[in-house]
Amino acid sequence: MVYILKNAWALLLGMMLLMVGNGLQGTLLGLRGAVEGFSPTTMSYIMSGYFLGFLGGSYMAPELIRRVGHVRVFAALGSVISAAFILYAALPNPIAWTFMRIIVGFCFAGVYVVAESWLNDAATNETRGQALSSYVIVQMVGIVTAQVLLNFADVSGYTLFVLMSVLVSVSFLPILLSSTAAPIFRATKRMTLKELFIISPLGCVGIFLLGGIFATLFGMASVYGTEVGMSVREISIFIGLIYFGGMICQYPIGWISDKMDRRKLIMILTAFGGATVLLGSIFTENQIVLYALAFTVGGVANPLYSLIIAYTNDYLEPDDMASASGGLIFINGIGAIGMAVVVGWSMTRFGPNSFFVILAILMSAIAGYAGYRTTKRAPTPVDETSAYATVLPQASPIAVEVAQEVAIEMALEEEYTEL
Repeated sequence: MVYILKNAWALLLGMMLLMVGNGLQGTLLGLRGAVEGFSPTTMSYIMSGYFLGFLGGSYMAPELIRRVGHVRVFAALGSVISAAFILYAALPNPIAWTFMRIIVGFCFAGVYVVAESWLNDAATNETRGQALSSYVIVQMVGIVTAQVLLNFADVSGYTLFVLMSVLVSVSFLPILLSSTAAPIFRATKRMTLKELFIISPLGCVGIFLLGGIFATLFGMASVYGTEVGMSVREISIFIGLIYFGGMICQYPIGWISDKMDRRKLIMILTAFGGATVLLGSIFTENQIVLYALAFTVGGVANPLYSLIIAYTNDYLEPDDMASASGGLIFINGIGAIGMAVVVGWSMTRFGPNSFFVILAILMSAIAGYAGYRTTKRAPTPVDETSAYATVLPQASPIAVEVAQEVAIEMALEEEYTEL
């Protein structure tokens, strides 16, 4: 860990500031949208723009990097993000916001590709797992910190938008001014979606439905809060607990996943999450129940991303794991884009509690399909499963590929130890 902090402190500091800015964006727009009188349906289109842009950026960023290099791409995309954050406040219009969300999503995808390439290059085979863990912690700390900052200014003013812009601008300084050389970019050959589905139907279906869960949680949670009359402080705690739950539960769930049939663990987690959310939605007038629901759903959803990737890896050859990452992210993104709109329409048509009902339906669907898949083929023996490596849904394909590399290295190390 000391090696990672010594060689990648500038990158980790920059990424934490960047995540504070991005975390502020997601929540603040939901709050400001209510001030501007935007309906949940309108906000759903706006929020889905980020996922659309992110998906496009994940695929186009490698080509940009090959043409002009890491540093220029990093600086250019960062400048666009900073400008867009200011324009949110200057142009409170649904069409303008949707367009800027697409642009911001595209730019963040490119920034993550560059930053994660740098991080991977700064690590050695022995420290790659530590680097990934440090990166995940930094991401979580940044997003949770963003929720705290919401309470220090009026959401109807310009201050928080200026703060987002400043944080993003400042985040690039420690990275661009560090002495670390830009890495050599290597693109991974993609696996086709058909090949991926044949190898792991549960991996594909699960990651698609999980995309819908993430769109609901990270795109519409603040919209839900405003619809039920929560204060800014209450919304910041509510969303902060979603991320905090994921941070606390990530490692215990990862440890358990290495000890049992991962399909059963996916089924148990999502069945528990779906039942808890559906039952808890009846008592949403109780603030403590709302907070407990936020922690629970975050504690299930965030680790589920890494768990489904690890499960998919169980049926892949080591050489194919990295190539499968692009397909998984694409499927997850498609699920996120579509479900954000469904949630917004449902909240407008049937009321804000549709937020929890849809979460329960999506989790139950994953549980049901995981149970169905247990009847279709024998489980992978526990001693032959791939290692669980933590990665967040906010990551680009590069971080997922790094997680795959960590899983491969851990598996090879275990084999060597057994010999």
